[in-house]
Formats: sequence, structure tokens, C-alpha cells
Amino acid sequence: MNSGYPRWAPYVLVGPFVVIFTVFMAYPMLYSLVLAVQQTYGPKSSRFVFLDNFSYLLTDPFFWKAARNTLVFAACSVFIQLPLSLGLAILLNHPKVRGRVFFRLVFFSPALVGTVFIAIMFGLMFSRDGLINFTLHGLFSGFDPGFPWLERFVMGSLVLAAMWQYVGFNMIYFLAALQNVSKDLSEAAMIDGAGPWPRFMNVTVPAIRPVASFVVLLSLIGSFQLFELAWVLLNNSGGPNDQGLTVVMYLYQKGFISFDLGYASAIGWVLAAVLMVFAMIQHRVGRVGED
Repeated sequence: MNSGYPRWAPYVLVGPFVVIFTVFMAYPMLYSLVLAVQQTYGPKSSRFVFLDNFSYLLTDPFFWKAARNTLVFAACSVFIQLPLSLGLAILLNHPKVRGRVFFRLVFFSPALVGTVFIAIMFGLMFSRDGLINFTLHGLFSGFDPGFPWLERFVMGSLVLAAMWQYVGFNMIYFLAALQNVSKDLSEAAMIDGAGPWPRFMNVTVPAIRPVASFVVLLSLIGSFQLFELAWVLLNNSGGPNDQGLTVVMYLYQKGFISFDLGYASAIGWVLAAVLMVFAMIQHRVGRVGED
């Protein structure tokens, strides 16, 4: 049937997306793959090294330290931050809690603030003459007013800053999932004599599993892409003894400070492969109980 539109109309409509995707996504990805098998000495000097960048990466102590720091941060995000988000969601989903809408907004609002601003704010709070030391010294006269939080507890500072920003953000996902849990199943379990914990494990958890697995994947991807928060909070460095060095930060240092774009591209592709594995695992876990 003739719709009245010329045959070239769909190509005109799709064309802008194809051009933008090719220029800003497809071409950079393919070019980074070419760079990954080269050793570069600035933007115009390079030589083909095949897989030498990847083999060197396996023995690079700085990369493995960055990977270890990133894994620790990711573990804290999954095993500390997400349970707090779920706990807040359960609390603010309870009908007897007054001011639920207000508190949802309060806990979600840090996600609306820029990451750089949060890094600067926590940097000032954790500085030697910052709010944390001032408050603790006021409460405990024997406390050192110049305690170096950012030197002694680098990873702890990063985790706390990230928690303040994202606990409320992930809470919204869990709230949406909890509000879709079947009340009939929960009431039936209650009639059968099931207590709060059995109802949670046997009714709530299976119902929110798809959303929970999705939130876990988002947290892992965000953790492995950690850069702005750590870079600004630690004053454009990995912190003392590189305790806050992350994989993306190391990639940035190699690519845009050392100008070894080939090695930086190799790091990027390894990171992409790791995230792809996590995505496949999440997809598999999310399908459990659906087949």
C-alpha cells in the first residue's frame, strides 16, 4: 500500500542517527582497537606491537593495584551501599511511616548534584581543618584536630562519598520494585503463619530479583568506571601510595599524561571485556526462575 511518503523518507529520518553513531561511537571504537596493538609516542608517532600492550598489562603492577582498588570499591558498592538502599526502600515503603514522600526526596536529592561538586565538598569535609575534624575535636577534646583522613582512609573516603551520592538513587529502583510485589501473596503467606523474614525471603526477594540484578549491574559498571569522584577528591592523583588509583584513572594517566594511547586503549578494551562478562552474568542471573 502506498503511504504517500517517498521511498527515501526513512533514510532521511534515520540518517542523522547513523552519522552521529558512526562518527562518535563506531569509528572511535574501531580506532581504539587499532591503537591497542600499537605503541604510541604522542599523537603522530607509533609502531605496531601486536599484543605486546596486553602482555605487558598482565605484568604491570600499577594496573593490578588499580584493578584491586577498583574491585574493593565495587565490593563496597554491592555489599554495603545496595543493602542500605534496599533497607531505606523497605522503610520508606511502609505505610505507617509519616512523611515518606519528603524523605524519599531528601535521600534521592544527592543524586541530582554533580559528581565534581560532591568530590570538592567531601574533600573540604575530610581536610585537616575541615568539618569532620572540627566536629570530632569539639565532641572529644583529645581528638587530633588535624587528623589526615584523606591520607589514612583513602578508600573509605571514596566509599562514603559515593554512598552519599548513590544510596538514594538506588533506593528509587528498589522502591519501584517493592511497590509491584503482590500483596495477595504476602497476605497469603501471613495467613499461613510466615513471619516477616520468611515473607521477605520467599515473597519479596523473588519478586524484586530482576530489578535487584539490574541495580547490581549498574553499580558494578559505575564502580569500574570510577574516575571523576576519585580524581577530584584526591587532588588529581591516586592518593598516597596510589591507594585510590582506579582502572579508569590509570587509563587516563597513560593516555593523556604519558600519551601512550596504545596502552591506554588496551586497558580500555580489557575493562570493556570485564564489564561484558558482568553483563552476561547479570543476564543469566536475571533469567533464573523465568525459564
